[in-house]
Amino acid sequence: MNIPCYDLVIIGAGPAGMTAASTASEYGLKVAILDEQATLGGQIYRSLSQPTLVNESILGPDYYQGRALISKIQKTKFDYLSSCTVWGVSSDLIVNFSCQQKGRQIKAKKLLIATGAQERPAPFPGWTLPGVMTCGSAQILLKSSGITPSGPLVIAGSGPLLLLIAAQLNRAGVEIKAILDTTPKGRYIAALPYLPKALKNLPILLKGMSLIAEIKQSDIPIYKQVSDLKAANSSQEKVDIVTFKQGNKATSIPCETLLIHQGVVPNVQLSRALQLDHHWHELQHCWHPTLDQWGQTSNPDIFICGDAGGIAGAKAAAYMGELSALKVVQTLKNLSSEKLKNLASTTVKKLNKESAIRPFLDALYRPDKYFLTPSDETLVCRCEEVSAKQIRDMVALGCKGPNQTKAFSRAGMGPCQGRLCGLTVANIIANERKVPVNHVGYYQVRSPIKPITISELTDLTE
Repeated sequence: MNIPCYDLVIIGAGPAGMTAASTASEYGLKVAILDEQATLGGQIYRSLSQPTLVNESILGPDYYQGRALISKIQKTKFDYLSSCTVWGVSSDLIVNFSCQQKGRQIKAKKLLIATGAQERPAPFPGWTLPGVMTCGSAQILLKSSGITPSGPLVIAGSGPLLLLIAAQLNRAGVEIKAILDTTPKGRYIAALPYLPKALKNLPILLKGMSLIAEIKQSDIPIYKQVSDLKAANSSQEKVDIVTFKQGNKATSIPCETLLIHQGVVPNVQLSRALQLDHHWHELQHCWHPTLDQWGQTSNPDIFICGDAGGIAGAKAAAYMGELSALKVVQTLKNLSSEKLKNLASTTVKKLNKESAIRPFLDALYRPDKYFLTPSDETLVCRCEEVSAKQIRDMVALGCKGPNQTKAFSRAGMGPCQGRLCGLTVANIIANERKVPVNHVGYYQVRSPIKPITISELTDLTE
């Protein structure tokens, strides 16, 4: 069977993937990018090549900065396979994917995973009700279709994206009833030791302060140190009321839509399926693939860059993409280590400066235990309808890790393949067993990592 072969295959066309493709192509490598979206840009620059919003002030200047990356890569020689879903990679780096409901394959000498991040699963009572969305999904609607969620709207959670989407929706004219900040008391003190290093990236700090000031000037009520968040439906089949506590005071707010956000975590489904080494990142409270400074994994032919390797933001992702590509170039073009060091020196300095703020943000916005280990009645695995109590009962019966609870209850075996429950199940088990999360582990992820049809499998034999 004649399978197209490339020097470098990149999965993901966000800032990391685009920069890596541009860099590798400049040095004469044959490059292919596969991406689920129809256009370049990834999640952060979604639909930027074909923007739907005329008023650029709504999304803000950071979004439109991606034009430079897209413009550069459009002048680069590479193969772009859009609207393609990668569902597996073999040990000899044959990439299996589906495009227009047809199974296809390409082969890579080197593979670069730049699949970005996903929003952290944040289960709480009522989170599966219609009308409850993540902040990220609301932003996707805004970028790709110019659609805003129905108001009146309540936004709840913690993290930089929560502030950004609140400002963007307010600029778009959406009625925001309240912002419920779930950042627990004492987090600013916990983050204080990381502030001196964070000052190296002062523009990001000032940007965050500017968003806070913009929201306050809009007279949107902000409730601080919110706990016991619940979504309910009193008179219809969708959410129409949000309840919470501030201290001992209980409050309820009527709404049409509730947006929730508890930060983002690396998308590790493919790296897990490839059985690459991972480690637990305590400050970001999630799993990271184990990488060297070039993004090289425990398999020397596989690289991971951008937020898929650790949350650092769009600019840092682009720098990581360049460094990974340079390492691939060195390997395939037999460049000396000294030559690689010289080529990468400026980018390394930029990356270090851009990443300096992350420990401060990670400590400040570390999610509350209420979302990490939800109450018994909360649905944890929405695909298979498994509750937090069921997971706790399994631990009482002797389950020591997520793979055992999967066998007992099918948690993690639904269409999302554990993306929305993996971290929560591990946190609950660790909390019940009173051991660190890294002692509990994670699901054993196997290909296909996305739902596919039998015909897409049989296509590979043609």
